[in-house]
Amino acid sequence: MKKVEVLKLIDLVDEIRKLDELIQQSRAKKTSDFVINQYEAKKVKLVGTIITELASTPIQSVESYLLVQKILSKYYPNVNESELLKDDDISKIAAAI
Repeated sequence: MKKVEVLKLIDLVDEIRKLDELIQQSRAKKTSDFVINQYEAKKVKLVGTIITELASTPIQSVESYLLVQKILSKYYPNVNESELLKDDDISKIAAAI
């Protein structure tokens, strides 16, 4: 991996971390759901961006997929699988796995 790619990924992780902290602080301060939902949507977009980067060539590897798993575990630790399975298409894919 080139140094530029590493720095770009580190910057993305840092943005996600800061946004996650902002979401936690906003929840503690009872900030409006609208604002929190906007922060969460941005977080989802950033996580999607980093996953796309890690899954693209030439970075694509077992190690990069382990990083994806680590990111999901860290920033979405309490996602209940039953919540994911409410979507028919997602539940079909989960059943195939």
